[in-house]
Amino acid sequence: MAEILDGKRIAAEIRSEVALDVEKLKQDLGRDVVPCLAAVLVGEDPASQVYVRNKQRACEKAGIEGRTHRLPADTSQAQLLELVEQLNKDDTVNGILVQLPLPAAGNGGAGFDEREVLDAVDPLKDVDAFSPVNVGLLMQGRPRFLPCTPHGIVQLLHRCDISVAGKHVVVVGRSDIVGKPMAMMLAQRDGSCGREVANATVTIAHSRTANLAEVCQSADCLIAAVGVPEMIKGNMVKPGAVVIDVGINRVGDKLVGDVAFAEAAEVASAITPVPGGVGPLTIAMLLHNTVLATRLQNA
Repeated sequence: MAEILDGKRIAAEIRSEVALDVEKLKQDLGRDVVPCLAAVLVGEDPASQVYVRNKQRACEKAGIEGRTHRLPADTSQAQLLELVEQLNKDDTVNGILVQLPLPAAGNGGAGFDEREVLDAVDPLKDVDAFSPVNVGLLMQGRPRFLPCTPHGIVQLLHRCDISVAGKHVVVVGRSDIVGKPMAMMLAQRDGSCGREVANATVTIAHSRTANLAEVCQSADCLIAAVGVPEMIKGNMVKPGAVVIDVGINRVGDKLVGDVAFAEAAEVASAITPVPGGVGPLTIAMLLHNTVLATRLQNA
């Protein structure tokens, strides 16, 4: 059986480090600065509600002020943009998180242009690293903030002593949030955790990839971020590969990932569980980015 990569434990380590960073920030600045993360939640999406609630708790434990702005699903694009602009101008707010997905058209709402909303966030407060400015910096290998989920995966690999340098990584999924930045970070010459968690040969695969199973079977490290329950079967995993499951899907009364865990665990050398794998790391890296943003804004 594969080694289970305990993302929950590693996220707790990182959150403890963030709490120490908050105290160091106060010492460095010579005054009592409390980093502030403002989350904007539109509508009643259950998964988003859970994420924002967990984020609030994590903020409190790390000494970060967490503010949540809850808006009804029938909020207009203009109203949402107005709130984002208010947060941009608020000097007491250091990080802004617009919780995705925004409500689709219908149910009293007209729908949102998510890209316009994300582009409106001040790049210096864009702790999700979705701004085109921050994405561009990442592409050039000089990031200001690293996207939270990919950075959490890099931290997981590093802290579990798993090297991808010179190896073949297959990322299944091409989203702007996980797939694309994940591929770019692992292909860089160096990274936040050093060269052993970079310098990979990276393939981005997706639902339209011909012979997807064969592509996956060629991976020394397989990262599933496609959003389809248990799409990656055990026979798609190379013996001894490391499997990172980013997906979290509700099937009936349980949560499952994008990987058929039981099957893959029989073949892989190491694998992340769902839940308790990548998910907790995302929030931990969000807190890390909020402290970093506070430091940059007070430089």
